Parts: sequence; C-alpha cells; structure tokens
Amino acid sequence: MSSLALLHASQLVTLAGPARPRVGREMAELSIIRDGGMLIREGKIDIVGRSEELEKNLTGLTGQVSGEASEIQIVDLGGHVVLPGFVDAHTHLVFAGNRLEDFERRARGETYEQIAKAGGGIWSTVEKTRAASEQELFERARKHVDWFLQCGATTIEAKSGYGLTVEDELKILRVIRRLNEEGPLEIVPTFLGAHAVPRGSSPDEYVDLVINEMLPRVASEKLAEFCDVFCERGYFDVDQARRVLAAAKRVGLKLRGHVDQLTNSGGAGLMAEVGAMTADHLERTDKDGIASLKAANVQPVLLPGSVYALGSTAYPRARDMVEAGLEIVLATDFNPGSSPTPSMPMILSLACSQMKVSPAEAITAATINAAYSLNRGDKVGSLEPGKLANFTVFDCDDYREIAYWFGFPQARSVYLRGQRVL
Repeated sequence: MSSLALLHASQLVTLAGPARPRVGREMAELSIIRDGGMLIREGKIDIVGRSEELEKNLTGLTGQVSGEASEIQIVDLGGHVVLPGFVDAHTHLVFAGNRLEDFERRARGETYEQIAKAGGGIWSTVEKTRAASEQELFERARKHVDWFLQCGATTIEAKSGYGLTVEDELKILRVIRRLNEEGPLEIVPTFLGAHAVPRGSSPDEYVDLVINEMLPRVASEKLAEFCDVFCERGYFDVDQARRVLAAAKRVGLKLRGHVDQLTNSGGAGLMAEVGAMTADHLERTDKDGIASLKAANVQPVLLPGSVYALGSTAYPRARDMVEAGLEIVLATDFNPGSSPTPSMPMILSLACSQMKVSPAEAITAATINAAYSLNRGDKVGSLEPGKLANFTVFDCDDYREIAYWFGFPQARSVYLRGQRVL
C-alpha cells in the first residue's frame, strides 16, 4: 500500500487529546491545525502537522528511502476542511421497504403511538423485512451504506430488530456481517431482538424467546457486540428490559438501550443500574436520570433526527448533560419510520439549532465521543498518529459551515484506511 500525503487543509480538525471521551469544556477543544496535513502509511496516520513541515519531511524521505518518493501520492486539499470520519453510534441499517404511509399520517397530525396502534410503525417494517430474502436485504442495505459514505460517515453501529423471530433476527445480523466483510464501511453490530412485541405473543412470552433462544444463537455465532432493548410504554417495561439486558451480559454482550423516548419510564436509571455503555434517545429524561447516568458513567446517545421527523419539540436536554459532565454522543438513528436520514451534518445542525450544542461540541459528539461509545476510541474518531486514516474532506473552509449549511451533502471526498472511497 503506497503512502499518501495530504497537504493544505484550511483546518485539519484533529480532535487530538486525552485517550478517552471528552467532557465539559474539553468538548469545544478540537485541536485544529491551520494549513494542516497528514502523512499516511499502510492505512494509518503516521504524521500530523502543518503543511510546510510535512513538505520538509517529504523532502527528507526522498533522500532516505530509494524510490519511496515515487510511491507517495500527494493530494493538495486546496484549503478545504478535513475531519475524522463521522462515527454514527445508532442506526437501523438493515430493513425492507419504507414507511411512506406513516409519513403521511404524521403530516395529518397522528402521533407515533396512534400510528403503531393502527398497524403502522415498527410492525409494518417487520412484515416487509420478514418477507425479504437475505440477498434482497443485503442489496438494499448496501445502498444505505453508500448514503452514509456520501454524508461523511466511516464507522457506524447497526441494529437488528425488524425480524422479531429467531431466524429473521439472525438474517438481519448476517447481512450486517456480510456488509462488514464486503464493503468499505466499518459496521458495529447490535442485537435488538427486544424492539417490539410480535403479534400473537405477550411481552413476557417474547422476552423468554429473546433470552432462551435468540441470545444464545447470537452469541454462539458471534453476530453482535452489543445488545439493545426498547424500554418504553407499549413495548418493554423496566423489569422486562432488565431481564433481557442481564441475559445479554451473561453471554458476553455489552449493553445499550432505547430509553425515555416517548415517556420518562425510568429507562435512564435502568441503564445506569445495569452498567450499560450507552443510554440512547433520552428525550424525556429528567435531572434525576441525568444524575444517574453521570454516577454510572453511561454515555448518552442523543438522536435529534427522530425528534424532528416525528414533529416533536421534546429534544433531549443536551445542554444540561454537557454541564453535568456527561460524554454526550450524537447519532442519526437512521431508520425508515422515525428518522429517515443518514446525514450526520443534518444532525449537527439540529443539535446546534434545537439543543444549543455548539458546533465544536457537536463535532466532538459525532467523532471521538461516538468512537468511545462503540469501543473504537483507540482506532478512530480523531486524526492522530497510529489511528486508522478514516477522514472526510468537506467543501468548506471553516468546520462550523458543516452544521451551518444544511440540507445538502458537503462531503467532497471520503477516505477509509487511507483509500479514497468517495
């Protein structure tokens, strides 16, 4: 693999800093190098610095290593912004069909819960996903992967949850594994068997199926790193969610949770109690829930795209969370019903305009903090020597423009392991 030198970024947003998620004032410290550049070798970042220093380094390399100069590809960034590739820590990547009927119903004023009771919502996607073959799901999800790349993401988390039978949940997870093996994007798999209660089953009966049949198969086939559960009124209550997460922990999966999205049902407290890596959504979480997350060092994953798409105004209390010292994460919640967007720049815009997160804090939440929430902080999320050369070049000269201009893709090029993929 040849070496790559990138020179003359207007702002090389490195996020260099302590080897952990950033909190409080640290979230606004992006470690920007003006007129910055990088030298990349064998898919990893070797040198980061000002372009003039890197150019001197390249001259030195020419004299030291016979023939190496011809193998160094030099890219002039032309005064554009370079960021670590976005790390999207909450997506529902694999599904069939769409939910256009739900979209129209919301436009007429129906709520998420009303639509679900009428046969829409998660269940409508479950029916379509069950009917699709593994190959059909793969082809559809591969298109979704392209969308994420076009928006500057280089690592994403992806959940199952639209099967709700043993074989259909495994089918979704196998598609995720194949996408990882055959595509450029790194995908972190999460088992979300407890996403909804299938028709003809009670919540407790279905929880037994998840615990006794699904989780053992997922663990034995090594199809997931995390287990998630939708703890919400009309889905799974705190006790049922606790049972699922405890069983997942016993088989070696790390824990995440959809909590406090529609109601404040005590989900944040549950995630703190079970030692989860993240608590996701948190639209209805109050100060006590925030305190619980802080005490247990659980990272909040905030999903403003779902608030926007559902026509709600109940955005998570991001400002309170930052000031409480929580290591917040921003993610798209890409899914066909409540957040049909793969665009992290759009999420940054919503975070800034609706949750009073600064542009710098939003960048941190979508890169280095998100990487740590997926156990990838030592590999991705910042542009530092030794890390993977996953980065995006944006068609702007100030990082704040990424959230400022919204509704269209600004990614000019995307690199994974030093190879241009867009």
